Amino acid sequence: MKQFKIAAIPADGIGPEVIEAGVEVLRALEKRGGGATFDVTTFDWGSDYYKAYGVMMPEDGLEQLKPFDAIYFGAVGAPDVPDHITLWGLRLPICQGFDQYANVRPTKIIPGVTSPLRDVGVGVLDWVIVRENSEGEYAGHGGRAHKGLPEEVGTEVSIFTRTGVTRIMRYAFKLAQSRPRKQLTVVTKSNAQRFGMVMWDEIAAEVAAEFPDVTWDKTLVDAMTVRMVKSPQSIDTVVATNLHADILSDLAGALAGSLGVAPTANIDPERRYPSMFEPIHGSAFDITGKGIANPVATFWTACQMLEHLGEADASVRLMRAVEKVCAEGVLTPDVGGTATTREVTDAVCEAIRGDNV
Repeated sequence: MKQFKIAAIPADGIGPEVIEAGVEVLRALEKRGGGATFDVTTFDWGSDYYKAYGVMMPEDGLEQLKPFDAIYFGAVGAPDVPDHITLWGLRLPICQGFDQYANVRPTKIIPGVTSPLRDVGVGVLDWVIVRENSEGEYAGHGGRAHKGLPEEVGTEVSIFTRTGVTRIMRYAFKLAQSRPRKQLTVVTKSNAQRFGMVMWDEIAAEVAAEFPDVTWDKTLVDAMTVRMVKSPQSIDTVVATNLHADILSDLAGALAGSLGVAPTANIDPERRYPSMFEPIHGSAFDITGKGIANPVATFWTACQMLEHLGEADASVRLMRAVEKVCAEGVLTPDVGGTATTREVTDAVCEAIRGDNV
């Protein structure tokens, strides 16, 4: 039996609540037997750590994380700490430091969850959005000068490299190739952004030649928002820049019913470093401590983590358990239910222990 070392970073807001729930379902999978075990180490990094020590994580944080097989991340952000400090102090240093250049966000309507697109039919909305996760608009280059003066200037430089664009395109085409429809939509804004985005388009066409069995098309990001709402059945796999995919994947989560059911995997495809798995929903301080945070996104991202670790059977079993529980109406308030985080977690663990998932 394999044992995997998991670094849990609950961090801020509802992060500790949903990561605690996520670890519980991993323990339920362990007890079910026939698969892996999980050695989970929890790190107390985040906004409280920042208030105590002036940094979001220790200077040697990445070195501490390197020996782990995967990172299970909660949420980052606090009302009394500037967002750029929390994001650039914890999540982004891990993503960029471990070159987790493929951010993978699947979307589908889970049984029992009411979607704004509920009339499109079961199974129609089944997307995977691949987000370039290492450069682009979040490269971190730029600056400010003449602060507070009338001539103050701020620059935010988007960086697109041939290496970065080529590898995310190749990853997206391979992913599309592995899915039944073998279809990829490349999102761009090359009508207005005529340098980096034109290069993005050109490299997409070059990489497409390596995948003749994949049907692909190109869509401007603003048109893509309309297409997601009006023609969801036309979409399967999507690849977009760091900023564009960040926005589109939140829209995708909302169209699936709630950000509370939306997962994320930050992948190093070459497996040089641990990959990181997290729910999309953020720290949600408005419901922190109320016991009603939706753990489904955290469970789904655990499915992604299990699949990445080679535990496909456990991943399928967990997802079936989540779908069974949601279909039975055990739902938190964000998706129209009355259940607590504890009740959803207990129901999923019970489903895992049963014989029909």
